[in-house]
Amino acid sequence: MIKARYLTSLAATAAAVAGLSFAPASQAQIRFEITGVGASQIPIAITAFPGEESAPQQITSVVKADLARSGVFKLIDNGDALSDSSAVNYADWQKRGANALAVGSVTRLADGRFDVRYRLFDTVQSSQLSALSIGAQPQLLRLTAHKIADDIYQKLTGIPGIFSTRISYVTKSGGEYRLEVADADGEGTQVALRSNEPIISPSWSPDGTKVAYVSFEMKKPVVYIQNLVTRQRSIVANFKGSNSAPAWSPDGSRLAVALTRDGLTQVYVINADGSGLRRLTNSAGIDTEPQFSPDGGSIYFTSDRSGGPQVYKVGLDGGSPQRVTFNGSYNISPRISPDGKTLAFISRRDGQFQLYALDLTNGQEIRLSDGSRDQSPSFAPNGKYIMYATEAGRRGSLAVVSVDGRIKQRLTTQAGDIREPTWGPFMK
Repeated sequence: MIKARYLTSLAATAAAVAGLSFAPASQAQIRFEITGVGASQIPIAITAFPGEESAPQQITSVVKADLARSGVFKLIDNGDALSDSSAVNYADWQKRGANALAVGSVTRLADGRFDVRYRLFDTVQSSQLSALSIGAQPQLLRLTAHKIADDIYQKLTGIPGIFSTRISYVTKSGGEYRLEVADADGEGTQVALRSNEPIISPSWSPDGTKVAYVSFEMKKPVVYIQNLVTRQRSIVANFKGSNSAPAWSPDGSRLAVALTRDGLTQVYVINADGSGLRRLTNSAGIDTEPQFSPDGGSIYFTSDRSGGPQVYKVGLDGGSPQRVTFNGSYNISPRISPDGKTLAFISRRDGQFQLYALDLTNGQEIRLSDGSRDQSPSFAPNGKYIMYATEAGRRGSLAVVSVDGRIKQRLTTQAGDIREPTWGPFMK
């Protein structure tokens, strides 16, 4: 049988959008520790933006930290300050070892906003790759810096950056549970929900404006949706027995949930307003932890129908489920990458619960973590990183690893145990 904690405590995703008014977190920010780098790094120089010393947040320090944390870039040390209007000596920057160069400026406007400008150059091809001009309120300067880092990442790798996205997790401190959201770098922590009862399985809506989660405030697991803009919430699933593991469909119209209303835990699909409940699986075992495929046409889930828990896939129109995982006797918590090509999951082998990734195109598998109690994987929206829960010194902590296993980050805080990490969507 699948362990009870996996029947209800399933990490997915929780939401926060820029401009929402959450309660400030009273605890310390998350601290990142970075180990490992990519197979090849892009050497880039980020010069100081003239005028940023007058702003409450230095743009260049945030951009540099974002790029360094990605493991993809090698920062070229320099003490230069170049504005976005400065002439660029490509040969000189090449001699310094920089294949790319970012310059910019920060100007305070009469209305209190800051005009942030930036340009990106390819020093090898002696050409400009990008330019941005953003008018930002003082409190949004960090977000502006993240957007510049996103632009650099995309222009130089061809892959969307995830620095301006948000992460979420559940913390437990004393008898209080908190659903918190933060920038992808762990800064700007805000509290979305507080409760004296456990909060588990947060799941972002695709547009990032709502979060589905499971609360025990009714002394049993009940699935809620909370609108993070209006602060209103509604009950989606409060049937007989356990209601757990909400996961949004790609279009945001439905959720997959795990219910015991008809006996053993099975997978159901329900409309986001709580109507139209439909049972999807029908086995003599436990079917749980549903996750929609990126195209919305099928659902991955955990089932012990073959004896031990394994990952299966079933079409949304029903039919016979197909087994997906075969290595190891205990595989749970399936998460599918945004492109549908990689399955992340937790596998118990030699008594260790660790994160694995399975390439669905060729069946190749790779172990991504080296802990003993890892759980709750969540893909970054660009599919290149996976966040998961682990332990450090007997306390819950978070970790991030690249899908090739080369780049690793550990996130720690003094704010009690951290669990149920989830990476938010790209915000439009």
